[in-house]
Amino acid sequence: MANEFAMIEGASRSLHLQVAREIARSILSGALPQDSIIPSEMELCEQFGVSRTALREAIKHLSSKGLLESRPKIGTRVKSREHWNMLDSQLLSWMSGVGETSDTLTEFLALRRAIEPEAAALAAINASAEQRMKLSEYYQRMVEIAKSEDQSDWVETDLQFHRTVYLATGNSFYIPFANVLQVMFIGFFQHSSKEGGTCMSEHTAIYQAIMAGDPDKARDANVALLNNSNHRLPEVKV
Repeated sequence: MANEFAMIEGASRSLHLQVAREIARSILSGALPQDSIIPSEMELCEQFGVSRTALREAIKHLSSKGLLESRPKIGTRVKSREHWNMLDSQLLSWMSGVGETSDTLTEFLALRRAIEPEAAALAAINASAEQRMKLSEYYQRMVEIAKSEDQSDWVETDLQFHRTVYLATGNSFYIPFANVLQVMFIGFFQHSSKEGGTCMSEHTAIYQAIMAGDPDKARDANVALLNNSNHRLPEVKV
């Protein structure tokens, strides 16, 4: 791993985050393999051009995300993928441009298929009046964008629509997905909107079912939306 890393520059208070990002991206890309021992503290300080304090803060930061583990007389080891906190928003942002984008989006689509239809069903039951108003606001904006030649605002509006659905579930374990997965939502929507359009009919069905308080129709409509996304991702694994 000699000279694997570039010199880090910037404000001292953010140095450890810059170092953490570079090491994390090397782990996520496979340049630092799972179960391998990363270069020594002295080597990394020299390669990054940072102090031991900054490096140790970076290592501590990555350890909290399940990427690294330090042991006396052994060194710092890259933990196996099963320990990585892939729902950490910062870690997701560091993944951008690392590895095969299509593979990552395929895995994300599988996750959406597993949880999002039920989120829509719960939203149909539990959405507050304010949340229904918000959902209506984003839906109406989606209709306008879909009819317009300028669809540059589609990704952000689509994201807010789905975030509102998660927030409206009223379930403490679903709500975090509204915030934690924003990075992946944006990446997915940018890809799918470019390749597959807006899927307004499916979004309309989801919206109408939630507004009508019909969980079964909301669930089915969300399944239809995600199934209609198949053609957007090459070699999607079902």
